[in-house]
Amino acid sequence: MFNMTDMNMFSRRCVWVNGPVIVGAGPSGLAVAAGLREQGVPYVILERAACIASLWQNRTYDRLKLHLPKQFCQLPNYPFPDHYPEYPSKKQFVDYLESYTAHHDIRPHFNESVDSAKYDEACRLWRVRTTGADGEVEYICQWLVVATGENADPIVPDVEGLASFGGEVVHACDYKSGDKFKGKKVLVVGCGNSGMEVSLDLCNHGARPAMVVRNAVHVLPREMFGKSTFELAMMMMKWLPLWLVDKVLLFFTWMILGNTESLGLKRPDIGPLALKNYGRTPVLDIGALEKIRSKEIQLVPGIKRFSSAGVELTNGERLDIDAVVLATGYRSNVPYWLHETEFFGKNGFPKTPFPHGWKGQSGLYAAGFTRRGLSGLSADAIKISQDIAGVWKDDLKQKKQKVPTHRRCISTF
Repeated sequence: MFNMTDMNMFSRRCVWVNGPVIVGAGPSGLAVAAGLREQGVPYVILERAACIASLWQNRTYDRLKLHLPKQFCQLPNYPFPDHYPEYPSKKQFVDYLESYTAHHDIRPHFNESVDSAKYDEACRLWRVRTTGADGEVEYICQWLVVATGENADPIVPDVEGLASFGGEVVHACDYKSGDKFKGKKVLVVGCGNSGMEVSLDLCNHGARPAMVVRNAVHVLPREMFGKSTFELAMMMMKWLPLWLVDKVLLFFTWMILGNTESLGLKRPDIGPLALKNYGRTPVLDIGALEKIRSKEIQLVPGIKRFSSAGVELTNGERLDIDAVVLATGYRSNVPYWLHETEFFGKNGFPKTPFPHGWKGQSGLYAAGFTRRGLSGLSADAIKISQDIAGVWKDDLKQKKQKVPTHRRCISTF
């Protein structure tokens, strides 16, 4: 007698993919797809949203610009237009990605969410189950590329009393502009790049932000002596060890920005570049520090609890506030759908550290989990597309492609 699981299995359309399935049509997935296209390898790219780069298009604030110069943010073999500024805006970057997608004829399956992906040991193939406008589909493939990225889902902290707070509460992913907060007292929870930029944007729109600084943070100038701080660091890394580059950066930072600890921004014991190995990124200042010095951005300690009209801080102080912006970051969503525990850890990142965390076992790959931004994901994409293409071309030559014989499989890709 059939149960509901059996009925779902027979109602699901089954598709054989003569190449990899790429999960995610952000910069990582697009870069892998472009590399495969250049090598002549077929693929399917799945995207749960209705557009490419949904994080950039739908979940970023209006004032956002790339934090690094454009030459460090371009995807493989496709430079930014010459007329773009050194730090392209959000719209310019999205336009660049749209052009990249069209140039490589990348056609993602939009509005198709991956429910699960599991390696079938019996047939040595991946089974990727999705739900979309056309119902449930199961893709069967030899390779699976996880390109959902480091920032797939927002992190909303569990803070006592937050649900009872009477004002507006938004995550940074839903914050667009400080325009509607003019004249309001806004608590910004988080002091990373997003927290600093949101606080600065609120100031520029006439709001009165207070920013929660719970942890130590490195604040660096975006540029030093006419060069990008990142570019200067990369130049020094060619000749100096990482620990010495960190010391040089902090010395120059002290010369340019002064003693930021006197403002309430305590620095971590680990240097800014070394800290990236722990998944933490230094803040590149684009004007927030000046607002902190002038007290237009108030720094406050951690939160103890919220009430209907305000917040109590860990030092006992109480603040009356009108709204809260949670600049509390994002997390990987890989553990929710990928049934695999050897390559990916519980945090949704590869267990193997950079630069070796791009390839797992049984045809599993990870793109965009390096914690090194767009340059890191580009390096991943090149290695992944070349690795898959090498095996795929060898299979063609030897005529040993393994095509499943299950009667419900349709060879359409």
